[in-house]
Amino acid sequence: MMRRAVVVTLVALFVANAANAANALAPTPAELARWQARAARVSITRDTWGVAHVHGRSDADAVFGMEYAQAEDDFARVEWNYVVALGRRAEAEGESAVFADLRQRLFVCDDSLRAQYRRSPASLRALMDAFADGLNFYLYRHPSVTPRVIARFEPWMALSFTEGSIGGNIERVSVPELAAFYGDSALAPRRRRGDGEGALAEPSGSNGFAIAPARTARGHALLWINPHTSYYFRSELQMTSDEGLNAYGAVTWGQFFVYQGFNAHCGWMHTSSGVDNIDEFAETITRRGDAFFQRRGARDVPVRERVVRVRHRSGDTLATRTFRAYFTTHGPVVRRVGDRWIAVSLMNKPIEALTQSYERTKARGLAEFRALMALHANSSNNTVFADDAGRVAYFHSNYIPRRDTTLDWNVPVDGSRSEYDYRGLLRVEESPNAVNPASGWVQNCNDWPWSSAGESSPRREAFPRMVETATEESPRGEHAVRLLAAKRDWTVESLAAAAFDPALPAFERMLPRLLAAYDATAPGAPERARFAAPIDTLRTWDRRWSATSVATTLAVHWGEAIVRAVARDAAAAHVTPITWAVTRATDAQLLGALGAASDTLTSLYGDWRTPWGEVNRFQRLDAAIEPHFDDAKPSLAIPFASGTWGSLASAGSRQWPGTRRRYSTSGNSFLAAVEFGDTLRATAVTAGGASGDPASPHFTDQAERFVAGLLREVWFHPWQLTAHTERKYRPGE
Repeated sequence: MMRRAVVVTLVALFVANAANAANALAPTPAELARWQARAARVSITRDTWGVAHVHGRSDADAVFGMEYAQAEDDFARVEWNYVVALGRRAEAEGESAVFADLRQRLFVCDDSLRAQYRRSPASLRALMDAFADGLNFYLYRHPSVTPRVIARFEPWMALSFTEGSIGGNIERVSVPELAAFYGDSALAPRRRRGDGEGALAEPSGSNGFAIAPARTARGHALLWINPHTSYYFRSELQMTSDEGLNAYGAVTWGQFFVYQGFNAHCGWMHTSSGVDNIDEFAETITRRGDAFFQRRGARDVPVRERVVRVRHRSGDTLATRTFRAYFTTHGPVVRRVGDRWIAVSLMNKPIEALTQSYERTKARGLAEFRALMALHANSSNNTVFADDAGRVAYFHSNYIPRRDTTLDWNVPVDGSRSEYDYRGLLRVEESPNAVNPASGWVQNCNDWPWSSAGESSPRREAFPRMVETATEESPRGEHAVRLLAAKRDWTVESLAAAAFDPALPAFERMLPRLLAAYDATAPGAPERARFAAPIDTLRTWDRRWSATSVATTLAVHWGEAIVRAVARDAAAAHVTPITWAVTRATDAQLLGALGAASDTLTSLYGDWRTPWGEVNRFQRLDAAIEPHFDDAKPSLAIPFASGTWGSLASAGSRQWPGTRRRYSTSGNSFLAAVEFGDTLRATAVTAGGASGDPASPHFTDQAERFVAGLLREVWFHPWQLTAHTERKYRPGE
């Protein structure tokens, strides 16, 4: 262990009460005058669904207003995103979060971000200034709101959180291994056993479809926007200005750009990428006195060191742990393998990333959107695109290092070999994109790019293997390709309906193996009688979800049981558990999983013959970021299932402490169908509602539409909004 690299200092810092903190951070007269002047240049219009439509004279004014509006809707989530991004969780959660914060601080340094803010272009600084002003003005006007950690926002903080993805690249670094290296494995977080144990994680990412005019009923391009995240991770809003800004869509709480959405000319939908662009380097380290050196060819070069201080709550005080962090030429050191230190290299370009994320919201078509990709600062996302000129495109990850293609970059490579260093980045044209394909459509459902446009997709053999890590098509991708290739005359309505197509392609592959295993049992075997009724239910099932379907309930629980049974073997063979279940699972495993599923259902509900809608539920009780559920309180049936099984409309659910039913917390979140014509038209729905306040009528007013897949009209144009306005005001009023 690197115990000598850890200096622990406990400094008792009394936590100021909310009133004292508010007084200490009261604005200066100049700040208050600036905030009030900005507010006078901003209007916030709430439509009849509570969605904020923010207008400012300048782009910066619009940013000020949208941050204020987001804070009105859910300040706790705004603040928490920056608590996490800045590595300050332990100030709220205590010592258990110290190493998660340390991981963040290895890549996000306050002093570095301040320096980058100072050298940012003036136009970007103006937006960051407005971001901080909007949140600080909200806190000034709402003294009853007590932040958990951040009582004053500073402009440079915007550079800590620049892409909008639900899981950033930094999260690929193992916290337990980081804790072991930096000297305190006892504090490394452990997976909690008990509630929800064994539940499958909902596949991360999203669905995006774009359809060219030749395949649409009205001759206009269509875009489907369907992020799969934890519920309530983003707000829905519109931001406009007299400087040409007019963007609508999903905004990750606290950020000042529309992450997945559209303007009057084009739209963009980001999905999680399978690109291999995060690499580890095994460093050869020597020590001379108190200094460390890494081998670089025939010479040694110093390992850079930086002191990182992490504050954490300890009772009614704050304590500080001080670490000496190490950085090689490849990046921060995050773990050890044998006598090698492992350094990680990933994209860390906050100015470029924030610029690209914001400026693409103002793109007026494919050419401008494509030009912004020259910044190469969109590392974790693929992008599905459509515009009002009828162009559609799939763009693969925008950050792919140029590397030695003979190496396996899925494992640490030798950091002492300079010939293994990055040699720049792949140009946009060198990625497996599909721009205006002959197929007339593009899609991505977090599957590989080799089916992004059907027969017009990029060919795998034309690209180095590092551009994509997936080894097979995902069930959701298979489902999307099947639907998009089979239909023409698409409309906004039919596109939304297709996104709720109830087919479950994974079970089309998996169930024949189970049925064959049952049919192969001897006539007198105990399994014949025990499983006769469940097998008959699954044999006659159409492999489509519905709230009334008993077979869906049984199939999902059987699928989860068999995947758990084979997961370790599948991982060792580098195939998915579903593929292993289809190709290599034994008859005993397949039938054993069916027994486990039926026993579980009987134990929970008294009978395995329980309709899916009775099991799979949506419930929103309060504004807590960490959800909880109660079987005794009202909830809604969710008819769709997990994306694991190929459901395009996705709901990841499990049992929670004290519940029998399964409650969903992730999957579909914000959904929109957009038609780009002479007059843009869009429909949308959001999980729960636009507000995070349980007292608001907009806390759950979209819940029934959400579970039914019934999208509402988007009031994008001023003349539409006029007829559907709930209230209009200026920030602070």
